[in-house]
Amino acid sequence: MKIKTGEFIAISACTMMLTALGIDIMLPVFGEIRKHFELSPSSTAAANIVVFFFLGQVTQVIFGVLSDRFGRLTIQRIGFPLYIIGGIAATFAPNLDAMVAARFIAGMGASAVFMTTIASVRDRFSGDQMAKILSLIFTIFLSTPVFAPFLGLAILSVASWRMVFLTPVLFAIVAFIWSLRLEESLPKSQRSILSAKNIFLSTKAVLSNQVFLRYTTITTMLFAGLSAWVSSSEHIITEIYGKPYLFAWIFGGIGLLQAFFTLTNSRLSSKFGARSTLQGLLVVYTIIAACLLASDFLFGDPPKLPIFVTAVALLLGINLAIEPNSSALAMEPMGRMAGLASSLYGTFFFFIGSGLGSVINMYMKDSVSPIIVSFFTFGIVTLILAFSDGRPKM
Repeated sequence: MKIKTGEFIAISACTMMLTALGIDIMLPVFGEIRKHFELSPSSTAAANIVVFFFLGQVTQVIFGVLSDRFGRLTIQRIGFPLYIIGGIAATFAPNLDAMVAARFIAGMGASAVFMTTIASVRDRFSGDQMAKILSLIFTIFLSTPVFAPFLGLAILSVASWRMVFLTPVLFAIVAFIWSLRLEESLPKSQRSILSAKNIFLSTKAVLSNQVFLRYTTITTMLFAGLSAWVSSSEHIITEIYGKPYLFAWIFGGIGLLQAFFTLTNSRLSSKFGARSTLQGLLVVYTIIAACLLASDFLFGDPPKLPIFVTAVALLLGINLAIEPNSSALAMEPMGRMAGLASSLYGTFFFFIGSGLGSVINMYMKDSVSPIIVSFFTFGIVTLILAFSDGRPKM
């Protein structure tokens, strides 16, 4: 029996939530991780459990090719066990190196689930309709940053950090069972041939598409700023600002604003189109980043906490509102190569974006200037990319 659009959106959101839950719920326990592995309070090594999870997304390239050949559901059902096994292994890892290696495996699983979800949406929808559906999916899954830190703290108050690590695993099991109701979105008649020549030609076609490259680069750069914030947020609020008791509230509040912006984007993209909406949001993003940079330069680093948090909340909210539009615009010309294109898209913005984010994080020992400068730089570059698209608007 064919499921309705509403249930498809709900299932897709839950499968994508695996990525967010696998990160956000663990941020409040970084301090416990540092204590467990006898790290110094100022150490940023605990952030590697986020960074390596992101780096696991590089396997999207492999999963994308396989999903174009064997279908979306086959690959999705490989991703779930990888996520679950990696999560369990990370929970009981004997040292930090083993933990981050297990987190990489969990990231691989999340990448398979994430890219097949995006590809399935592309199989079913296109253009502004795809942007609208993605916005609705993102609105639901972005509830995770709102409640996950509080959930992590609540669990930590009655159990150890290991139970916090196991919670995403339990959610994955439930989501896996529910996802069995999904139907395959890629008919056998449209599946690609699995050969080195075909993979090479398909990859070349995707990477030579200027539209795909333009909007994938926009997503990648903005994700670098998001990744830098997620991996360093606990350190910034706890160590640099010395307000550990505010961390969950700040992180949750930013997540709530992100969900609001993403929901608003579904209406904006329907009314003005994905491209015009993206351009307008990037203008606002760059202006806010410029104001934050000016505040940091004129009044000293770090800026006052209310100023910094307000600006970051707005930037990240706009960031997540832009992503469904850039995804839709990047994937629009891909057609039957949606699986490969989705995997390359995900690999670019997860792997390269998180790599840039980790570099930014390295320089934030006792200063927030690196992330502020990065926000502004990414704003300028993405603004240029968006407005240099000379194609006529539909």
